[in-house]
Amino acid sequence: MSEGAPMFCQLRGNLEVNSKIGVILPTYCEAQNIERLIAEIEDLPLNTSILVIDDSSPDGTAETVQKLQEKYPNLLLLVRPQKSGLGSAITDGFRAYLSLKTVPEFVVTMDADYSHNPKDLPRLVSNMSSGCDLVIGSRYCKGGKTQGWSFTRKIISRGANAIARGVLGLKLHDCTSGFRCYSTRFLQQTISYLHSQTYDIQIETVKQAHSQGFRVEEVPILFVNRKMGKSKLSLREIENYVSYLFKTVAFRKNS
Repeated sequence: MSEGAPMFCQLRGNLEVNSKIGVILPTYCEAQNIERLIAEIEDLPLNTSILVIDDSSPDGTAETVQKLQEKYPNLLLLVRPQKSGLGSAITDGFRAYLSLKTVPEFVVTMDADYSHNPKDLPRLVSNMSSGCDLVIGSRYCKGGKTQGWSFTRKIISRGANAIARGVLGLKLHDCTSGFRCYSTRFLQQTISYLHSQTYDIQIETVKQAHSQGFRVEEVPILFVNRKMGKSKLSLREIENYVSYLFKTVAFRKNS
């Protein structure tokens, strides 16, 4: 609990919220999407709470969420002072949920720009009932697809996954997907080991699950390339990802 205390103090909304599933939505300039997305998640036949982690978007994303909190008592908001990376947003979200009086059984991470279809959320959660600790919405397992990607983007993504599988010795098809469902049992045991600031958080969590013997499964999804909003993948984030993999290799050689 001590890991989550600072985030708990900064959360806005009903901190007594009691839900089976916590949904983390990291945002930056998603004002055009966030209201509709929250409404669609709220309409699902699931017992959810929603945590929006906004990096002080200049387009008023946080202000939109604050207004929606009047309608949705299960909607939480954490506003960070600046754009600080996807990895830190996700780990801040994990800590925030783990700090609540009533901790959800599962925590889902997903994009807020409709790259991930909220209607797929029940399928991710349903797979947790078989004893999984991490279910990945996979673009590359049988039945998974991507839509709207250039040939170059496909090569980069496939290559990144191939490198991750080789370095970490994984049998997963999609190590880098951000549409996931975690058990809080897994998060409680691994939160202190998560340090990634950007997109390499996806690899770091998979690595922890693999090394600690947690069960991981994949379910096929259709990933739509930024149907709304702008792509956020930067050259620096790609460099961080590659750097993380090389550090992992170096650690293995020295251990």
